Amino acid sequence: MSGYVRTMADLEAATYGVSGGSGNSLLKASGFVGGFGGGASQAGHDGLAAASGTAVGIAGSLYGVLYGQKVWSMLNREVNAFSMIAKRPYTSSGWRILTDRPTGGSGSLFGQMGAATGLSGEAAIGASSDTGADVRADQIGGVGENHALDTTGLHPIAPKYAKLFVSPKTVAHMFSFSELAIEMAKIDDGVGDIRALIREDMAKHHAEVQNKMLLMPLQQYNAVSAAGNDTLIMRNYTSLMKIVSSAAEVAAMATADFVLTGANDGTGEAAVSTNLTDLFGATRAVSTPSDGNPYVGTASYLDAEVDFGDGYASTDGRPLTLTLLNSMIRKLRVAGGNPKVILTGYDTIQHIGDLLQSQERFMDSTEIVPTHNGVKGVKGSEVGFRVATYYGIPLIPCKDMPQTGNYSANKLSDMLFLDTDHLWMSMMKPTEYFEDGIDNGNPFGVGTLGNKALYRTIGETCCSFFKGQGKITNLQSA
Repeated sequence: MSGYVRTMADLEAATYGVSGGSGNSLLKASGFVGGFGGGASQAGHDGLAAASGTAVGIAGSLYGVLYGQKVWSMLNREVNAFSMIAKRPYTSSGWRILTDRPTGGSGSLFGQMGAATGLSGEAAIGASSDTGADVRADQIGGVGENHALDTTGLHPIAPKYAKLFVSPKTVAHMFSFSELAIEMAKIDDGVGDIRALIREDMAKHHAEVQNKMLLMPLQQYNAVSAAGNDTLIMRNYTSLMKIVSSAAEVAAMATADFVLTGANDGTGEAAVSTNLTDLFGATRAVSTPSDGNPYVGTASYLDAEVDFGDGYASTDGRPLTLTLLNSMIRKLRVAGGNPKVILTGYDTIQHIGDLLQSQERFMDSTEIVPTHNGVKGVKGSEVGFRVATYYGIPLIPCKDMPQTGNYSANKLSDMLFLDTDHLWMSMMKPTEYFEDGIDNGNPFGVGTLGNKALYRTIGETCCSFFKGQGKITNLQSA
């Protein structure tokens, strides 16, 4: 599909057979895509002619396009984390990122200026200080008339780049219903069409789970599953809480035993799990200290702007203030980011409203429309949601937003400040619905006297500008 898939509309058309607003009527008419209850959906599993006389292959009997498209539409129109992020077709497995200026430094500001000290030329290229290399103010490009090449003040320089890559993640949920349950639901005080009922509920579950994956708490990446395998979580979409993080945050969690139970107790320190530090083929460096000393994170281009306060000890929680919000927005804009949306919980939004009301100020509101390209600020003719805003940035409530903190009282939900121009879902396969079994004339395919079905989506979260993303954690109401 990569030859002609350019937009999400192209990807949906290729997946569901919908193009130009005409639906898949032409495909149905030709017998290659069938509706439910007639046409190609009644084709035999041996590829012989259907009851209508139309000859189609096995695929026509095994999967339908209608229900899969219904779930996809639901995911993109709900006010949640998934719908706020732009969707792009999966057209490449990696991308390049500019990490250092040609004269050195990867910080938001150009760098420290010294009249006679500092670095220039090749030496500046090798500098990796996150605050910017100490560049000489008199050697940043100004040269004399007819200046000789490859001499003092005019050496070859070049920026630094890094390569990141992703692998698509498959999210699938299977369910089944017996032939007897299908028939009994139609009589007495039954629910009627049990297949339609279960399909609808499983569609909602499939959507909710994907949303939960995007809001998975960072500390869960260090949890061990019931099977004793802490790598199973890496099969999920990469969480926004992990993408919008930093080496310093992971180090603070490890120091407070928030992600390493009993690790920093003076009896020998454990290395931080690679689940927490590995991201898109690169690594946020966190050093393992000697006994009783704090973990230390090395700043890099992979770091987002994270405000977690003084640390993650049980006494480090702090109240949410407008100063914290204003400081985060200012830092992101200085870094070149432009936050399009703030994701947080209902409790935090209410607390912000209380803070503004105490100053005789009130939150504004706006109409937003979730689209394939992320959140839009212009209401459509029949769709749209009114949400609160802060400095013109929509505040989107998410019921599954974590409350990150090593304390128990008066927690508030975290806040994610997202620049969705550089944060997106790379979709290889939109949600599709598959079903087969005895009701389709093929009990041998599923091995039971009933039907089996599943929803499946393939994609992964991606980010090309970490410093444009922000997060505030460790918050309390008072």
